[in-house]
This record gives sequence, structure tokens and C-alpha cells, in this order.
Amino acid sequence: MVREWDPRTASSDEVASVLDTLNAVLAADLPQDPPWRESSLREYLSEVMPGERRISWVAQAEPGSDGRPGPILGHVHVLLLGDIGVLEVLVHPDVRRTGLGRELVLLAARRVYQEGFQSIGVEVVGDTPAVAFYESLGFTREYVETRSVLDLGAVDWPALAEMATGIGAGYHLEFCPGGPPDDLIEAYARAKAEVRDVDDGELRPSSYDPQRLRDSLDTLHRRGMKPYIVLALHEHSGEVAGLTEVVVPAQHPTRADQYDTIVVQDHRGYGIDRAIKARMLLELRSAEPTLAEVQTWNAQANEAMLKVNAELGYRPDREWCEYSVDVAELVHRLDAAR
Repeated sequence: MVREWDPRTASSDEVASVLDTLNAVLAADLPQDPPWRESSLREYLSEVMPGERRISWVAQAEPGSDGRPGPILGHVHVLLLGDIGVLEVLVHPDVRRTGLGRELVLLAARRVYQEGFQSIGVEVVGDTPAVAFYESLGFTREYVETRSVLDLGAVDWPALAEMATGIGAGYHLEFCPGGPPDDLIEAYARAKAEVRDVDDGELRPSSYDPQRLRDSLDTLHRRGMKPYIVLALHEHSGEVAGLTEVVVPAQHPTRADQYDTIVVQDHRGYGIDRAIKARMLLELRSAEPTLAEVQTWNAQANEAMLKVNAELGYRPDREWCEYSVDVAELVHRLDAAR
């Protein structure tokens, strides 16, 4: 049985069943990734930025002989933002190759089409069955990043401390747990605007204006995701010359996610990129003592940041790809195949 599903009103058993399917998928496709926890999972699945909407469906097995609801074996949601619908599909490995994945994609695609959107995007993890699945549906690869993972247990902490001080004169670093102070929000947003002209993918957009940045930080907190930020401040102007962001999710608190790392064009060449990332890791060591790993994503053409990450101890893991498809074409193709 496939039905529309609202995580805000779903029972605790249903949320736990979605978690079981998610962890079964991780165990099959990404066995080195830590399993997710139920902490704030309901909020993770329901909270969105202002102006965005998330619509979800689940595929649930028939009730058992005792009349209890069957487990949720598939889940799909689509996030409507800007001019694109961003898709995410989970199908339990036990029921793959049964047509369930296609059925879930068709449900979501029809809704995206009805809502007037023209395209659907999806993140696809390299070297997993999802690559062949989405390509068989007509999705086209648009962008590729490399995911790298840092094992904090293998870090050379004295060397890292030295890197954190290797910044040019006229700059100092500030650690901001929870987000930048309000008096720096505008300068922070100006620094974030540096990525506007960089081909940095479309499915994880940055926030470029102060209010959207506040909304983004608020949404992270509501989803159970704790942001940490290190700023490089230019002492003469007071401007944010560089920034790096790491988020520790309640859903997998032993592995943090690196978000943006940006050095403003006029301040490049002073060792800011390496220093802010090294300082971040030193602060996380104290702030999150149970943290074991940090994962980051970089464009394959971004050789400078890949070099910095290698110096810090990150090791390339796998490709992380963005695919897209025309909604009308997808709906037609899936309907014709039924």
C-alpha cells in the first residue's frame, strides 16, 4: 500500500520503521557510513525553509496476521524549492527490483508536474545501485563532487594546531557555535555571496542575504542539526574574509557534515582556507567529544580545497552526483511503461 505521508503527524512506530529502511539502505549501499538514530528524525523529515515545501509518500506492507500494521518498506519525498523539485527515494533492499522504486518516483513526479515545476533533481551516490536506476529513468548527470572523510582518531593534532595559526598578519579567527553573532550576519552574508558565480551545484543552495541566512540557521536548529562556524575577520575593515561551516546532526552525531568553506577573493593567498578548517577541527574536538568523523564534498575541479583537505587528513571516499530530468518527459516515460 502506497499513501501520502506526513512525518509531523505520523506515529512513532511509522517514524521508527522509516528509520529501519534508511539504515537497511545504508548497510547495503554505504556500509562504512554510521547508522542513523531516531533523535529529531521527525523534525529532520518535516522542517523546511520558509517558502519551501516537502511532500512525502510511504509504501507499507500489508498488516500481519495479528492485525498490526506492516513495516514501511519504501519512502519518497520531494522538496519543492525555487524552480526545481528535489527527490529522495528509499527502497528497502529486500524489495528492490519489484517496481516499487519506479512507482514512488512516478507518484512524486506527477505531483511536481501538477505543481507547475519543470524539472526534478536528485543526489545520487556513486558506485551504488541508484546510479543505474536513475539513468534508466532518463535522468542526466549534471554535476559531480568528491566526498572525502576525515577520521578524527588519526589526526595529527599538534600539526593541526600549527596549521590553525598559519594565517597572514591582519586577520584573526573567531569560533561561533550555533551561528555567527547578529552584528556579523550582514558581513557573513556578503562573504557567502562569493559562491554565486561558482559552479557549485544546485541542490544545496547557499543563503546570500541576511534574513535568509537567519532562516537557514533557524531551520538547521529545528531539524536537530547543530551548526558550528569559524570566521576569519579582516582586522582593518571588520569584514568576514573567510568562513567555514560544519553541522553535527542529531541523527548521526558521530559523523559531522562540512558545509560551505569560502575565502573572499580579495583575501586569498593568506592561508585562510587551511587555518579556518584546522581551527574548526580543534574546536570540534572539545565541543563534540563523541564526534569520530567529518565528511566534506568538493567539486573535482577545486584543486586548492582538495589539497587543503588532504593536508588536514581527509581521504577521498566516493563520487556524489547530481542528476536532473524534465518532469513531463519523466511522467510520460513512466506512464508508458506501466
